[in-house]
Amino acid sequence: MNKITAHAVNIRTLLNNKYTVQYYQREYNWETKQIEELIEDLTNEFNEFYKDGDRQIDVRNYGDYFLGPIILTNDNAIIDGQQRLSSLTLLLIYLNNLQKQQTSLPKVNIDNLIYSEMYGQKTFCINVTEREVCLASLFETGDYDITNEQSESVINLYNRYKDIERIFPDELKGSPLPVFIEWLIDNVSLVEIRTDSEQDAHKVFVTMNDRGLRLTPTEMLKGYLLSEMDDNTIRNKANDLWKNKIVQLKEIEKDGDADFIKNWLRAQYAETIREGKKDAENKDFDIIGTTFHKWVRENKSVMGLNSSADFEKFILKNFRMYADIYIRLKEYSRKFNKDYEYVFYNADRGFTLQYQIILSAIKSDDTQDVVNKKIKMVSCFIDQFISIRIFNFKTVDYSSIRYTVFNITKMIRNKDIKELAEILKRYINNMELTLEGIDGFYLNQFTRRYMLHILSRMTYYVEEQSGINSNFADYVNREQKNPYDIEHIWADDYTQGNHQLEFSTEEEFKDFRNRFGGLLILPKDKNRSLQDMEYSKKVIKYDSENLLARTLNQNCYNNNPLFLCFMNNTQLPFKPYAQFNKAELIERQSLYKEICKKIWDVNKIDVLANS
Repeated sequence: MNKITAHAVNIRTLLNNKYTVQYYQREYNWETKQIEELIEDLTNEFNEFYKDGDRQIDVRNYGDYFLGPIILTNDNAIIDGQQRLSSLTLLLIYLNNLQKQQTSLPKVNIDNLIYSEMYGQKTFCINVTEREVCLASLFETGDYDITNEQSESVINLYNRYKDIERIFPDELKGSPLPVFIEWLIDNVSLVEIRTDSEQDAHKVFVTMNDRGLRLTPTEMLKGYLLSEMDDNTIRNKANDLWKNKIVQLKEIEKDGDADFIKNWLRAQYAETIREGKKDAENKDFDIIGTTFHKWVRENKSVMGLNSSADFEKFILKNFRMYADIYIRLKEYSRKFNKDYEYVFYNADRGFTLQYQIILSAIKSDDTQDVVNKKIKMVSCFIDQFISIRIFNFKTVDYSSIRYTVFNITKMIRNKDIKELAEILKRYINNMELTLEGIDGFYLNQFTRRYMLHILSRMTYYVEEQSGINSNFADYVNREQKNPYDIEHIWADDYTQGNHQLEFSTEEEFKDFRNRFGGLLILPKDKNRSLQDMEYSKKVIKYDSENLLARTLNQNCYNNNPLFLCFMNNTQLPFKPYAQFNKAELIERQSLYKEICKKIWDVNKIDVLANS
């Protein structure tokens, strides 16, 4: 093997180069979970150093963060690390687009870390031809049409960019943004391992990944638990059970075993959480997130693990039961199941904390019927909690509500059905925020990631209640050939209709156009074909679309008995509109609020408890 060099390189230096990827490893296959972990790790580390009022120059006193090694040849071929470098490129593109919106803030020039340009063409950091159109579109507009896209890598790039849009914390989008960017490019480093040849690079890769593998926290936890059992026969039975469940958990996702154990231990046993200030000490919640095997060993008495029989029960009963429930929850989050619909709704909005909250309410001796009710009740509560916050422009990002979620977890831990229902309803009713916030709800950068979900819920609700075989999952599926998009009822044309009479400026018109009551969902191709059309023509086209869109047209109220029955039973103020001006939009917003009150009715928790 020829000479090998290794040294730490920050992102500013690392991405100020162009890299190639061998044809046999060109697929970009990171999933949402990996992007979530990357953003969470980076933003949490940044928050360790950042203080209100800090400026870019203060970054020189911040600590560094290590993102692991990458393996390159001396001619810049990537042998290991393209997933991270591709993801960092997506993050920089997103941050650059965020800077374009925040015009009042200092701008950090990171264009050269994203692409170089020659003869009018952009070449991106990782030079793979099939990706260039997508990356260029994301860089220029923050969007890309994947309707006819054939490349799985390009589709993944687009979806992971949208994940970053959804996940990136709102609190870093204001004055901390330029400080975060400076810290990211100067203080976040990777170890760059370089070799003279591709063959040598592969040898390094094999050595790093195949030799001297350390046990994972899951394996160390299993070893400890089994070592505390006296009976060999029972120990072997517990070992077989553990291995079987771990296989099932890993089939769900790569680190499904560790994710389950963290959620389970936090749900059932964590009593403390780290304070949100610099240099604060890690507590139960935080330690379980990193070294749960050590935490269990040090807290065995608190967990009731005092004898061999306790350890046997812990695996043979508790581990089995909670793992099976977690596997069910993951299945419900991926495939819509009407009986457990709220789990799917919460997952669609990226709320991964729901698993911890749901598991906390379930006692190890609950019957299957009780377990089922608790899953439904708690997931319904979470759906309402998320919706109320969003309608009032409050984030549900991990970093912002981790304390709230931790307190909810402890509050409902191991409660029986009746008490659980009372606690969940009381919590919603005592929130400072309410669904009245819908009066001022509109489409903006924050609500964009949730608006399609909300409009799809409303569409699905109206159709289902009117006897139409509707499918919510189809409305929010972004990976189908012709996905649904948000439709503005008003065209983006200030000169149409009465807009110039009703609004003193075009800017005022554009703001009003984004209000909740002026929005629908339509398939992307229909949305594009109608976008410049005036309302009198649009409303005719709406009559062949989903029921929420059809309610604008008079034909919806003729020969439609099931819809009319639904309208009469609920007293929802539906009405058709021959014209749709400012007053009509305000009226439609009031209708939307009443629909939302039906969908997110706190009394549904009682209905589920008594079902």
